[in-house]
Amino acid sequence: MQGKIIIFSAPSGAGKTTIVKHLLSTNPQLSFSISACTRDKRGRSEENGKDYYFITPEEFKKRIGADEFVEWEEVYEGAFYGTLKSEIERIWKQGKHVILDVDVKGGLSIKNFYKDRALAVFVKPPSIEELANRLTARNTDSTSSISSRVFKAKFEMSFEDQFDKVIVNDDLNKAFAEAENLVSQFLNTEPAIV
Repeated sequence: MQGKIIIFSAPSGAGKTTIVKHLLSTNPQLSFSISACTRDKRGRSEENGKDYYFITPEEFKKRIGADEFVEWEEVYEGAFYGTLKSEIERIWKQGKHVILDVDVKGGLSIKNFYKDRALAVFVKPPSIEELANRLTARNTDSTSSISSRVFKAKFEMSFEDQFDKVIVNDDLNKAFAEAENLVSQFLNTEPAIV
């Protein structure tokens, strides 16, 4: 079996993480790709190698120079996030397929790198207004943070046509079923030989 990659990208609050967690709980062929980051652990609940690979900015830059990332981004000055090629290989060696929950730019970079071995899915809120309502209902962000996330979401939604598939998350159970169907179809087709 040749390993494949399923990428879920979306604006913050569209539901990609919820969909990915659902797929992981229902499909034993999938394994979640752990991202690398330079931020500190949040509280005692986060674990290195489980939630993220926590590395220093210096180490991260060294790995960028050694071409160890499929994709990476400096989210804000000194704060890097990325997907290590070794993480993808680790999952494939276990005989599983990779599933990722990454931002829009990262998702497109991974799709571009792995081509037909990757399925890029864009999760879209039913509307920008609904997205703002969801972010507000979470009660975890300030008004200015919600405003900047909504502004970023408008920009991110302009990339949806570059993804292989789009799921409109207006009904979570429907979105789960659609995601399960897309993943099942993708895993049961042979990638084109490049």
